[in-house]
Amino acid sequence: MHLVNTATHSYESETTIIETAKDILKSRMKTRDVTLNSTQVVKDFVSLELAAEEREVFAVLFLNTQNQLIEYQRMFLGSVKCVEVYPREIIRAAMTLNASAFILSHNHPSGYSEPSEEDRRVTALIEKVAAMLELKLLDHIVVGNGTTVSFAERGWL
Repeated sequence: MHLVNTATHSYESETTIIETAKDILKSRMKTRDVTLNSTQVVKDFVSLELAAEEREVFAVLFLNTQNQLIEYQRMFLGSVKCVEVYPREIIRAAMTLNASAFILSHNHPSGYSEPSEEDRRVTALIEKVAAMLELKLLDHIVVGNGTTVSFAERGWL
C-alpha cells in the first residue's frame, strides 16, 4: 500500500503551477510587442516573483528604448530585514545589456510594503548615478504581503 501525503503533494503541485505561471509571464513580457508602460503590469510581475520570498531580494527589470523587457535579474540577496545594494553593479548590468531604462524592485519579508528611509535614499542615489549615464530609472516597486508601493505613483521619481 502506498500512502500519499496530500498536504505535501498539494504544496508541490501549487509550487509547480506558480513556477509555470512565472515562466509564462516572463516569456510574454520578453516578447517585443509587450511594452511595460503600465505600473500595474510591473507590480503584478514583481509581486509574483518576490512576494513569497523569505529573505529580501533586490531585482531589476532592464528595458530598451521602447520600454520592452530585455532582462529581469535578481541582483542582491539579503536577510529577513535588509539587503545590501550596490548601485555600481546595477549600472554595470544596464550598460552591459545596452538598456536605456530600468525598474528596481525588492520585497519586504515582513509583509509591510511601505518603503523605508534607506529604500528612498538608495533609490535617489541610483537615480542620480543613472542620469549621469543617460539611463532612466522609471520606478522602484516594494513588494509586501499582497500589497505593493510604487515610487513613481507616489511622485518620488
